[in-house]
Amino acid sequence: MLDIKVLGPGCANCIKLENLVKEVVSENNLPANIEKITDKEKFMDYGVMITPGLVVNGKVLAMGKIPTKSTLEHWLKDHLSK
Repeated sequence: MLDIKVLGPGCANCIKLENLVKEVVSENNLPANIEKITDKEKFMDYGVMITPGLVVNGKVLAMGKIPTKSTLEHWLKDHLSK
């Protein structure tokens, strides 16, 4: 089971990243819990200074950018196998 957190205050890129994560999880039938975190204090817990941020299984994978769909698929599948 993937524990995915999308960090962002609700800006356009944060929403895009959240939607992309949901799309990849759905299309690949990945078991995942997706959480949107908008509390700026919690961003600091992960060391994320620039949003959007993507945290998978406690590891920050992206900060301040949106990965391509294929990159995101690769990351999620890779973390699922660990």
